[in-house]
Amino acid sequence: MTRKCVAVIGAGISGLGAIKCCLDEDLEPTCFERNDDIGGLWKFQENMSEKTPSIYKSLTVNTSKEMMCFSDFPAPSHFPNYMHNSKLMDYIRMYARHFGLLEYIRFQTKVLSVRKRPDFSFSGQWDVTVESDEKQETLVFDGVLVCSGHHTDPYLPLQSFPGIEKFEGRYFHSREYKSPDDFLGKRIIVVGIGNSAVDIAVELSRIAKQVFLSTKRGAWIFNRVWNNGYPLDTSSLTRFNNFLQRIAMTEMVNNHIEKTLNSRFDHAHYGLKPQHRPLSQHPTISDDLPNHIISGRVQVKPNVREFTETDAIFDDGTREEKIDAVIFATGYSFSFPFLDGLINVTNNEVSLYKYMFPLELEKPTLAVIGLIQPFGIVLPIAELQSRWATRVFKGLSQLPSVKNMMADIAQRKRALEKRYVKTPRHTLQVDHLEYMDEIATLLGVKPNLLVLFLSDPKLAMEVVFGPCTPYQYRLQGPGKWDGARRAILTQRERIIKPLRTRITTRTPHLHSSLENMRPEKRSPFLSPYCA
Repeated sequence: MTRKCVAVIGAGISGLGAIKCCLDEDLEPTCFERNDDIGGLWKFQENMSEKTPSIYKSLTVNTSKEMMCFSDFPAPSHFPNYMHNSKLMDYIRMYARHFGLLEYIRFQTKVLSVRKRPDFSFSGQWDVTVESDEKQETLVFDGVLVCSGHHTDPYLPLQSFPGIEKFEGRYFHSREYKSPDDFLGKRIIVVGIGNSAVDIAVELSRIAKQVFLSTKRGAWIFNRVWNNGYPLDTSSLTRFNNFLQRIAMTEMVNNHIEKTLNSRFDHAHYGLKPQHRPLSQHPTISDDLPNHIISGRVQVKPNVREFTETDAIFDDGTREEKIDAVIFATGYSFSFPFLDGLINVTNNEVSLYKYMFPLELEKPTLAVIGLIQPFGIVLPIAELQSRWATRVFKGLSQLPSVKNMMADIAQRKRALEKRYVKTPRHTLQVDHLEYMDEIATLLGVKPNLLVLFLSDPKLAMEVVFGPCTPYQYRLQGPGKWDGARRAILTQRERIIKPLRTRITTRTPHLHSSLENMRPEKRSPFLSPYCA
């Protein structure tokens, strides 16, 4: 029987995982990547091109390696827990080489359009038109995985900042920021309070004359280095913590998180305390921000009310003079122009089942991968989405009725509106563990805890009380990996190893150190990733 052909759009982390999932299901993938290399968002480039993601040179990821790796390919044990973007690229290249993915990628090839074939209601096939070397061609595919990401269209609401058109200094979106080299001795305003805004403000404050961090709402600031020095996500994202938070009142969880975060530094004193609760906004993570505020290098200011030729006037009436540059870290919008209206995006909202499948298709042969903003980590979610989507393409997993899918979308939207501050960034928000389990249930790979406790108590204890790493979704069902058990039982060793670059005479045995990660050693309820 002829293998079904699948078009994969984009060779970032979502696209590479999608290629691998196609191969695992005996599908024939062809990946189209408009740039000349893999990596997508994580490939640092000095010069940007249109409709491509972009990062700054110093960027270090704020999710740890054990939580963000591919589920059947752990990061090397000596790699740091929080990787610089160049180190993450090393890992991505290792993955692509190990599974032979590069041969399925057509680089410097832009997807112009994806259209249903005339017999789509019967065949489910697509005409995909691409362009390379100024030559166009149209190819036929049995399925399409859209892995183009949602950090390509900068959201720059200049209309909300009167006077910006006459401002004589430099202003631009954070997507254009690459390094602090051009800002020595400058007075700079960074607008926003997300992770990019905080990172850029901190970095610039080391060489700038003064940095002002302007925020309309404020934010609760989490730190990468959590209790006993372990990564935040490995300490927080556990099935045990998730269970406790599900049975506790949201008010109790929020109170506990606020108390813990304020014990590090009082957010009100630092001008950061928001009116919303911690679980109502995507977490901002920074170990450095409070240090730079207390040293005066970063000053927190309210929203900018108005710009003049040289100054900024804030909502509280204060004025900062002789501003040299304004960096708008105001997030992104997203669109799918090559889909010719197949997926409508309104105010950053889409109607996709599980943020993946359009409802109007007669055949479910197109899926969007990685179009989520998790309280957690994108990579393992995107990989799990691809594993499920490829099974759907093959007819091995069925979607529910359109009526039931619409009900699921409506229920999810109501939950988002109830919980989150209304902003464009929260329209794609999901809780990491709960969403992973949703997709895993549909795929048939969610760990069966009862069976595990009866058959393998040691493994079960780590699955429940340890970090919910992606390997858990390789223990059973389609795509089962024989190395999953060992990866889970050795994950804490890989967390510790890169830290122990100097062995002291009184360094405790590794087992003793890892005891600090047991649930009774950590704060229950405390997780920015689960609710």
